Amino acid sequence: MNAKISGGLIQATMFGGALLACSALHAATSNWSPPRTADGKPVISGVWSNASVTNLTRPAGVTKLVVTREEAEALVKANPFQRLIEADNGPSDLNDNLLEDKNADRGYNAFWVDPGNFLASVNGEYRTSWIVEPANGQMPLSDAGRKLIQAGRAERDLNLYAGPEALPLPERCLIAFSGASGPGMLNPMYNNNYQIVQTPDAVLINVEMVHDARIVPVDGSPHLPSGIRQYKGDSRGRWDGETLVIETTNFIDRMGVGMNGTGASDALTITERFRRTSHTSLSYSITLDDPKTWTAPFTLEYPLARDDRYGMFEYACHEGNYALQNILRGTRP
Repeated sequence: MNAKISGGLIQATMFGGALLACSALHAATSNWSPPRTADGKPVISGVWSNASVTNLTRPAGVTKLVVTREEAEALVKANPFQRLIEADNGPSDLNDNLLEDKNADRGYNAFWVDPGNFLASVNGEYRTSWIVEPANGQMPLSDAGRKLIQAGRAERDLNLYAGPEALPLPERCLIAFSGASGPGMLNPMYNNNYQIVQTPDAVLINVEMVHDARIVPVDGSPHLPSGIRQYKGDSRGRWDGETLVIETTNFIDRMGVGMNGTGASDALTITERFRRTSHTSLSYSITLDDPKTWTAPFTLEYPLARDDRYGMFEYACHEGNYALQNILRGTRP
């Protein structure tokens, strides 16, 4: 058992044995029927987790979406966070080269991280990336998109320490790290839980990482006027049979702060689909379309696993935002 602190509260996470979340999900049997709300909709309420070693894009050198169990075990063993956890649980080795990639996340030891411990299993297949289309498992960035992202990052870096407003939104505890806030809810290295609460008129998605709460009307109300732009866009939902479909538009330009840190423009449209597939699993797919950034739409698919063990934990970020003062102090004469 490995204890971790989640926003100031200690939670225990079992490693090994029964794998939580995305590690062993399969499609529902054909005769399974989901529980229903009073108005006849499938129940998707509950606490769900997307903790997994699988991430948005495919690792370097991996060409296949689906791998065997043996190949999956090799990829897990090579995963940086798994190496970190193993190293932390054993005697110190100053020659383990864990810091060679200069990733600032290495500042976290195993006590803090909880990224999941195996690849996601979708319909019994071990997946190497959430992206299923295009087939190479990478975002289809256009040349124009690369230039926009580079310009956005250059502008951010130039003004990064000009004041608190110039720091990235996650550092200011306004939205989640690693694109976890949604729409397009990606798995960060800890706090991978989502709480869904549904009513006849709206669905609330509460994100454990920085505890963002997204309220999605499902009552047929129209999108906001195009001139009103928001970091997480304007979401509107509808039921298509057994599937909840959420379309989000009206994004601001999010270069450098958006999808897994790659950014997206104000032309972005995201379509999410939630479908209950068993008592313990929820199928989640996302299609992203941004003609200013990508050459074509691309699609992600992954399972959310029901996690009733602890419920949601408070994410306190940095208490009172004292860290912002220290960050700015450390960069000024």
